[in-house]
Amino acid sequence: MSRKPKPIPRFPNEAAERAFWESRDSTAYVDWTKAKSARFPNLKPWTTSISLRLPVALPERIKVVANKREVPYQSLIKIWLAEKAETE
Repeated sequence: MSRKPKPIPRFPNEAAERAFWESRDSTAYVDWTKAKSARFPNLKPWTTSISLRLPVALPERIKVVANKREVPYQSLIKIWLAEKAETE
């Protein structure tokens, strides 16, 4: 960046900051050539709850498979869904 970046304003709350960044190009405020890669090993991804109607026998079959693999059945369902979503 050949010019000095604009100062980033202070925000009263997260909603105001979100609105600010949604309407502006960050390159005017940040010199991305100086950016460094960061890792957040303890950061857990956000989750959301959903409700599914399944045939009565299906959850029991999934629980049997999960028990054989020694993983919680909900974790197994998440793994299967992620794998399928990745291949689509």
